[in-house]
Amino acid sequence: MKKRTQRIIIFVSLITVITLFAFFLKDILVPYIRMEIHNDLDGAKELLVSKGVLGFMTVVLVEALQMVVIFIPAEFIQISSGMSYPFYIAILLCDVGICLGATIIYVLVRVFGFDNEQFDKKEQMIDRLTAAATAKKHRGTVLMLYFLFIMPFIPFGAICYYGSRRGLRYGRYLLTVATGVIPSIVTSNLMGAATKYFIGNALPLPLLILIIALLSVLLFVILFVFLDRFFLKENDGTPDSIVYAAFFRLVNLLRRKKQRLILDDTGLKGRKAPYLVLCNHESFFDFYYVRQFLRDVNPAFVVNRHYVSIPVVRTLARKSGFIPKRMFHKDIVTPVKILRTLRSGYPVVIFPEARLSVTGRSYPILDRGGAFYQKLGVDLVLIKINGAYFAKPKWRSRFYRSDIRVGVERVITAEEARAMTPAELDDLIAATLRYDDAVDPINTYRQTDLAEGLENLLYRCADCGALYATKGVKNELVCSACGAAHRLNGNYRFDGEPETIGAYYDRIKEWERKELDHLKLEAPVDAVYFSDTGRFRTKDSGVCTLTKDGFTYRSDGDQSFSVGFDVLEALPFSCAAEFETYRQNTLFYFYPKENPRQAARWALLADLLKEKYDAEKGL
Repeated sequence: MKKRTQRIIIFVSLITVITLFAFFLKDILVPYIRMEIHNDLDGAKELLVSKGVLGFMTVVLVEALQMVVIFIPAEFIQISSGMSYPFYIAILLCDVGICLGATIIYVLVRVFGFDNEQFDKKEQMIDRLTAAATAKKHRGTVLMLYFLFIMPFIPFGAICYYGSRRGLRYGRYLLTVATGVIPSIVTSNLMGAATKYFIGNALPLPLLILIIALLSVLLFVILFVFLDRFFLKENDGTPDSIVYAAFFRLVNLLRRKKQRLILDDTGLKGRKAPYLVLCNHESFFDFYYVRQFLRDVNPAFVVNRHYVSIPVVRTLARKSGFIPKRMFHKDIVTPVKILRTLRSGYPVVIFPEARLSVTGRSYPILDRGGAFYQKLGVDLVLIKINGAYFAKPKWRSRFYRSDIRVGVERVITAEEARAMTPAELDDLIAATLRYDDAVDPINTYRQTDLAEGLENLLYRCADCGALYATKGVKNELVCSACGAAHRLNGNYRFDGEPETIGAYYDRIKEWERKELDHLKLEAPVDAVYFSDTGRFRTKDSGVCTLTKDGFTYRSDGDQSFSVGFDVLEALPFSCAAEFETYRQNTLFYFYPKENPRQAARWALLADLLKEKYDAEKGL
């Protein structure tokens, strides 16, 4: 069938769906709801009787034709029918409509060679899912269709196009469609029935929301157990698992309209897994940006162990093939898991900086892994993210809509890596991943609150050195001690000197370096401990101390300890909240009782003292 004819069919179907749905809303659903609100039950029944076959046909035709079009969600008519008709009738009408739509698609594909462009866009997703499900065990077409029908986010029409191309006899195909869609129809119609009850019987809105949420969760749990038990059991614990797919699908729904990703995967063309991905770390959602970039494979991510240590989350992370690692803590388990994952054929993603960028430029890579990367014997793909830092820096509470670029900076083959010394390889990786978003901005921000919250990072005046005297007011960082004001423009650069947030931060470093030799920083804190299993252990209070000799926590309870800079690599922090460190297998969060802004200072001073210690030891 010619493309022009195919497009006409889709266009006519689309117009018909819109027209019929508009009729259903205007002549049936809206009047029916009004009568329910006024408790006119007899009038509501008479309305449905008067529309009779016409109302039934509308539901059936809308359900059928939306499948041909594909991109119109079926939930609209399913929920509406659940609001308008008794539950059993609504289910029957929707199922008949789907069967009619499946029949139309079957005839279009098998008789006329119809090829829907919208299906072509979904086909890659379906191919990945079916490939994952059939990787280690043969599945019949019927079972595969059932698998697809209970997968969220795949339109029924796309599945029917897929099934029509697989050579099934019509009777078997239609029976599979008619039974495979029932879980989704039941859920949508129950949502419609609950909404009708809410409108007609003054059901509290929170209760309605709770009912719909519980129905959705119940359906998801049933589908998840079914998929995990019967289809993707072989992929448990790998990035091909259903848990992995569900997690990134959820993140995609939450993030895809917040930022515009500009992806350049030229450097990956023709490159097959396994390989090791090393990426800079600008923002919390860097894992999502990398996942969208590596869209043709399912990479495993090395993640902060604390994020996946809560029992339920730990189980889901294990099923997804995530590789947990304690920050700035050497261990044997993590390298072994990385090696096993690579040998299983999956790419592995590591963020060597291990911490989110503070100023929009690179953190030094403290855990230099050149020798380990050489032993892995795979290519190293160096990916750089630009534009993510200013979209949501550590010190700001909300996201700005931004363009974010992701691209391959360099590929170091396994042979090239082996030809270098570990130090040369580490230096090359650090130089390649080095960045400063303020030097080469790709976004212009029109907001009028660019500097608000910035004092929680730039806690000291760059001009007079006054502690905790800065304040972000609209687009200016103002010092209350000397009156200096530094205004940010739309590229997040200051109008005068220093020109960037990073340069301002460097000036704070110079002020702090003057005090290092005689530094004794103390702060009373509230502490929260987490064991290695991630379970909340206890709350405590005490005093933290930082000197050139190391970090000390004197607890009011029984958790006092000291650690020197031969072991302490850094004190990661959250702006105006806390700083943290591991002690053996326990993660400690310290919340300053006085002036939470000082959390940034503790982190910076720990970095400077570590730098001084390494220099004195020649490390």
